Amino acid sequence: MTVLLDTCAFLWDAADQKRLSRKALRAIRTASRDGELFLSAISCWEVAKLVQKEKLRLAVPIRDWLDAALSREGLRLVELRPEISVESTELPGFMEGDSADQIIVATARILNLPVVTADRRILEYTGVRAIW
Repeated sequence: MTVLLDTCAFLWDAADQKRLSRKALRAIRTASRDGELFLSAISCWEVAKLVQKEKLRLAVPIRDWLDAALSREGLRLVELRPEISVESTELPGFMEGDSADQIIVATARILNLPVVTADRRILEYTGVRAIW
């Protein structure tokens, strides 16, 4: 199984797996084992912004936390490519608002991957497959 992690799933996988659904955890473990676990680079920015705004507290500096979280077996970082940038502005029926979510959804669409997420907005969006 190949999947793209939403930022919440990335955070919970790294720090609090009890918050993941069984289905999400199973998908993450399978994708990790197969070397097919993807993460948009925008999720790194989102985590750093949460720390900056003091909405997330980490036991170590953000750079160290990201280095450790990104070293997860099977995890592959997806750079923000031009086609993803453009796709994020042309999502049919996806409400504007959270630019990071738009980039994550666009990444899933470009790579044809399901998104592991608890985000209701993404789960309800018919333009992408989601796992929770």
